[in-house]
Formats: sequence, structure tokens, C-alpha cells
Amino acid sequence: MNIAVMFQGLATLSWFAVIGIVFIVVARAAKQQPTKGIVSFGIGIFVFAIVVSIISAGIVFIEPQERAVVVSPYSFRAPKGYLEDALTPGLRWIVPGENVKRYEISRQTYTMSSVTSEGNVSGDDSIRARTKDGQEVFIEASIIYQVDEEKVTELHIDWQDRYRNELVRPTARGIVRDVASQYGIEEIVSTERASLETSITETMEEKFLENNLILVDFVLRDIHFSEEYAVAVEQKQIAEQQAQQAKFVVESKKQEAEQARQIAEGVADAAVIAAQGEADARLIQAEAEAAALELINNAIQGKPDLLTYQYISKLGPEIDVMLLPNDSPFLFPLPNTGTTTTASVPSTE
Repeated sequence: MNIAVMFQGLATLSWFAVIGIVFIVVARAAKQQPTKGIVSFGIGIFVFAIVVSIISAGIVFIEPQERAVVVSPYSFRAPKGYLEDALTPGLRWIVPGENVKRYEISRQTYTMSSVTSEGNVSGDDSIRARTKDGQEVFIEASIIYQVDEEKVTELHIDWQDRYRNELVRPTARGIVRDVASQYGIEEIVSTERASLETSITETMEEKFLENNLILVDFVLRDIHFSEEYAVAVEQKQIAEQQAQQAKFVVESKKQEAEQARQIAEGVADAAVIAAQGEADARLIQAEAEAAALELINNAIQGKPDLLTYQYISKLGPEIDVMLLPNDSPFLFPLPNTGTTTTASVPSTE
């Protein structure tokens, strides 16, 4: 409890005491009882009540978050009807009969929302605006502001306590509509939302300063669209998703085709390499066989018996003895070795 309230309470009690004493004096006088002492006490209480009332009427306590404008009927003290300097926090004295108008200088929030329980006005209080392409949008916002403590008196002269509903609200709604009309709905939805918020903040800050208010922050809470546009947006998103899905399928098929092509190229390259390797192997084998035959040819030159021996051994590697008729002069025709000599088997007789 501050001192001003205490003095007001004390003054009230004093006047109740004066009234009580008057009743007592009247009652005792009716009964012809002595009232001298009570009257003297009552006069003292009366004087005390007057003094305390004057003090309580002239003393005010300004809270730390307040500034106060003194409205005065005394021309000698306030020729304009008010004191130009607002009262600052603390215990202050005014002339009895003057009136004090208090103003909050702490931050205040004014919210316009479509949700009944969130906004300062009951019901749907969102801001209805038109974009430059003719689409309808509903914007929810909060304005955080405060009274300029250096210009409280000017605010009182211009707006008194009507500034919340007659300055903050209509100014904010008008600025939001004006700025929103400079953007297309696609811009508001996506890329230019931050720009929209910045433009509104700058314009509103300037307008508030002109009216002795300070804009602390503008909060763009949400943006809604008409039902028709919402359906159109949903259909567009579905179409875009389908297009993206189709594009993904095409890309997937392309990747599969590319993968198959690379696999086919790999198989073809492997076949070519294998064929080349087989051809090289055959060439090497043929060269080796030719060289071997050359060596064999060189070895049997002039040695027909060796060829005969090899021929006989190749007939049957498991044959050790062969009986022939005694009248058979030859075993088998021998390969042509370049001579006419034939091998004969000696008679066993």
C-alpha cells in the first residue's frame, strides 16, 4: 500500500469518526447530558479530517510503469488546462481539485486473430486483404508497442485512453491491407513472406511514431486463404507431386537403361577380350606346334629307323609281342620318309 492510499483511507476513517461524534453529541443533548468534552474532541477530529482530506487529495503515487498527465482547472498553474510535463514515478503532490490521467509505458500487445480466445476482440478478428492479383487472404497478427514516455502529454491531448481501439487497431489493419496489396499471393505464400513482414513493420513503425507510440515488434502470426484458393493450391500441389513422381519414374527408367547399356557394353567388351585371348592362345599354340614339328623334322632327317620305331610304338602302347604270318614280308605301310626303303620283319623260321 502506498502513502497516497493510506492518506485516503485515513481521511475516510476521520470523516466516519466526525459523523459518529455528531450522532453522539445529538443523542446526549437530547437527554440533556453534558457534551462539552465530546464537542471539543469532535472539533479536533473534524479539523484532522479536513487536513488529511486535503493531503490525500493532493498527494499521488505514480507506479514505475506509469506516467501521469495532470489536468488542472487553475489557470494560474496550467494556462492550457494541463501541465506540460507528465508526472514521473514516485510520490508526487498536486493541487487539490486537479485530476491525474495515468498511462502505461510498459509494453502492450494487441492481437488480431481468427481464434476467439486469442484476440483482443471476440470472434474472428483476422485482417481481410486483397493481393495484387485479386486473391483474398486473411492475416493474423500481433502488434507489440508502448507509449513514448517522453510524449505522454501529446498522446493524452490527441487520443486520451482511446489510442488502443482508435489508433493501434485501425492503423495496423490499414497498413497490413495496403502492403499486402503490393504482393501476389504466390509471393506471400512462399518467397516474399519475410519481405511482407518487414515492409509492414517499417511502415507501422513510422506511423506509430507520428502518434507518440513506439512499435516494438510486428508479429505475422498466420496467413489463411479463401476456401476456393485453398482447394486450388491443394490440387496444384497434388499435380506437382504427381509430376515429380513421373519425373522420378522417367529418371529411374533412364538409369535402368543406362545401367543395362553399361552391362551390355561390359559383356561385349568381355566377349571381345575373351575372343582376343582365345585367338592369341591359338596363335601361340600353333606357333608352338609349328616349332615342335620343325624340331621333330630336324631330328628325324636321315634317321628312317627312328620314324619306324615311333610309328610302331604308336600302334598300341600296350602291345609287347605281335605274331605275323611267315609269308607276310611287311607289317604295315610306313609313312613316306622321302625314301623308298620299307621295313621288313625277319622270318621266324
